Amino acid sequence: MTSSTSLPSRLVGVAERIPAALDQLQGPDHGRVSLPVRLAWSGPTEFNVTDPGQRLTLYRTLMDCGQRDDIVRYVNPTLLRRDWPRIRRLTARRVVALWERRMPDLAA
Repeated sequence: MTSSTSLPSRLVGVAERIPAALDQLQGPDHGRVSLPVRLAWSGPTEFNVTDPGQRLTLYRTLMDCGQRDDIVRYVNPTLLRRDWPRIRRLTARRVVALWERRMPDLAA
C-alpha cells in the first residue's frame, strides 16, 4: 500500500447491515451475551444486557462491526428504543441517520 492509498471507511456497507425494521430484532432483554471474537476482538466479549453501560457498549459494537444477523440476534428492540437517545449522542451522525431512516420509530 502506498502513502496515497487510504483505508476504506468503517462506514462502508453500514446501510446493508441494518435490519429492515425494529420488529426483526430478537435480542435478549436480560442476561449475558457473549460475542464472538470476530466482533469483540479488542476489549470485553461478554456483556450483561441488564446493565445500561454494558448494553450501550454491546449495541455500539454491533452497530460498528456486526453483520445484519448479529444485530438481529443480539439487539433487543425495546432496549434499543430506550437507549437510543444515548446511542445517537455517542455514534457517528451518518450511522445514526442510516438507522433512523431504516427505523423511523427510533427518531420519534
